[in-house]
Amino acid sequence: MKPKYRVIIIDDESLARQLVRKYLEEFSEIEVIAECENGFEGIKVIQEKKPDFIFLDIQMPKLSGFEMLELLENPPEIIFTTAYDQYAIKAFELNAVDYLLKPFSFERFKSAVTKTLEKISNEKHSPISYEVLLSSKNSNEKLDKILIKDGSKIHVIPLEEVELIEAQDDYVYIHTSKTKHLKQKTMKYFEEHFDQTDFIRIHRSYIVASKSIKQIELLEKESYQVTLLNGKKLPVSKSGYQKLKELFK
Repeated sequence: MKPKYRVIIIDDESLARQLVRKYLEEFSEIEVIAECENGFEGIKVIQEKKPDFIFLDIQMPKLSGFEMLELLENPPEIIFTTAYDQYAIKAFELNAVDYLLKPFSFERFKSAVTKTLEKISNEKHSPISYEVLLSSKNSNEKLDKILIKDGSKIHVIPLEEVELIEAQDDYVYIHTSKTKHLKQKTMKYFEEHFDQTDFIRIHRSYIVASKSIKQIELLEKESYQVTLLNGKKLPVSKSGYQKLKELFK
């Protein structure tokens, strides 16, 4: 007997999960191996059960679908299911297998599943570029927390605890008053997803929380440095100084 395709449904709404499960009853070759109501549970179950593909909601409390993907090293194929159309749907369709906008019909659902099964069975298909997918989030959407994966642990750092972002080759250090975490993201990513009044890129290597700045001082002609409340001193570039002048004028 041909093995079944293994599927996980991840959605915080019980009725939404029930609908997907009901629609999947029409596919004898598919087995629903788990349902999850949040992203934290989704990460754990995906790592344990290794499904062929998942149905993933985007807007969920505590951990969104995007944030969940960010923490997965080898995500399965994905069909997004969401009630929101403000995300770059066309961009997602180029990366994820499909994007179902709630409420969706069975015919639309069937089309997405058929496409997914064909992609999985086609050994020649190219892998999904999740970096492109994740970077295509609405540019107006700002971060409210930073997620750090440390082995099997996940640290959720509220943005109000962040004092400094420091460049470190292809990574960044996230500094809080108590901890320092390494994360594989670019400075440009954080610069684009932070509120520019709360966090300022003062130098190519540093983004600081404006509330953490104690003073700005001139060292020599057109050379400045910032002192943080914790006593740390950081260089300021010309463009960084202009941003600081504008913020604190």
